[in-house]
Amino acid sequence: MKAKKLEQYRAKELGKYIVADPKICHGNHGKPTFRGTRIFVKDVLEMVAEGMSWDKIIEEWGEKINKEAISEAILVASEALVTYESQPFPKPKKI
Repeated sequence: MKAKKLEQYRAKELGKYIVADPKICHGNHGKPTFRGTRIFVKDVLEMVAEGMSWDKIIEEWGEKINKEAISEAILVASEALVTYESQPFPKPKKI
């Protein structure tokens, strides 16, 4: 049954290096990963935020990602934030 549900959803390309695919890392619900890996974009962004050098991040992930992929992750995250910020808050309900 679950396999049929997953078939309904297709991978969404978020860039050259990033994809959201519910078939990768079952249970991740399509969270963005780096193409061809099971590396979550969120995990790499957290490493960047902690101040880890990009070279060290690449080394930590066995060179499965590169600097261009990390750069794209930052760009995609910033675009998502801009999109989120541009969404108006719903009007408060009268009590």
